[in-house]
Amino acid sequence: MKKALAIFVLFVAVVWLLNTSLFVAPPAGTAKLLAHRGMHQTYPKDNVGRDTCTATIIRTPEHPYLENTIASMQAAFDAGADVVELDVHLTPDRQFAVFHDWTLDCRTEAKGVTEETPMTALKSLDIGYGYTADGGKTFPFRGKGVGQMPTLEEVLAALPDRKFLINFKSRRAEEGAELATRVDAQPQWREAVFGVYGGEEPTRETLKRLQGMRGYDRTSTMACLTRYLGYGWSGLMPDACKNTFVIVPGNYAPLLWGWPDRFAARMKAAGSEIILLGPYGGGDFTTGIDTMQDLEMVPPGFSGYIWTNRIEMIGPALAKRQVADAGTN
Repeated sequence: MKKALAIFVLFVAVVWLLNTSLFVAPPAGTAKLLAHRGMHQTYPKDNVGRDTCTATIIRTPEHPYLENTIASMQAAFDAGADVVELDVHLTPDRQFAVFHDWTLDCRTEAKGVTEETPMTALKSLDIGYGYTADGGKTFPFRGKGVGQMPTLEEVLAALPDRKFLINFKSRRAEEGAELATRVDAQPQWREAVFGVYGGEEPTRETLKRLQGMRGYDRTSTMACLTRYLGYGWSGLMPDACKNTFVIVPGNYAPLLWGWPDRFAARMKAAGSEIILLGPYGGGDFTTGIDTMQDLEMVPPGFSGYIWTNRIEMIGPALAKRQVADAGTN
């Protein structure tokens, strides 16, 4: 009995030594911000399902920007974003329309599937048509979004030297192949595309065709996290966590072996970048660090990426915190 207890205590001690951050310095650098949809109109996440028209439940607007527009992306960068996330659909006329929704019914005056609508028609729509914060009494953005749905080409031309995380909304491998072809042919696109994610088929097709490109989908994210939880304590790194983006929900981060500094050092050694989300719940991998309370989830010395839906708030708050931290070091 005493021998078994001693072996157990020794095992626990070894696991602790392998995973404590006490003797590990965090990787060099400072935290970076990833602005989901640019600067956009937010809404309460409670009871939001896959088919909920979120434009009809926005909070009272505090700024004039609509998601996935060039103006909203510029505003996000101005607020401190290092990367902006945007959504794409490959249209019948072979353009990548930058728009979140699978259909047009919620945000515009039109109906139909976004990827089935030619870009020439999408350009005529009012993308601010459906927004309301008071149950339909007023529509503060109606008439202001006409012609504001950009193509990916227009975004990259308007915002050179910026970086974008591209979200495939479909499951069409064709989209990934088309994006890979364009990125491969244009050096400025390769510099601009920070990574890809979303639909498994287009994401994996892009990664297959573009050496060195990073990306993830739900399956690869769960494979990385579950396998790391299973045996990451040993220092062994799952292949699913190598040379990729490792998505970490803030409320589960403390469960990861070696969090924060040893975990970060392991991921850096594996060629991966950490993207820290807000509290995970309900299967949503787009919850962000969106409040001052959420920002407390970001550990001191963190040098990965922080996903946020409120860049206008978190950008200045993080900058202020980083100045304060620099003053104490």
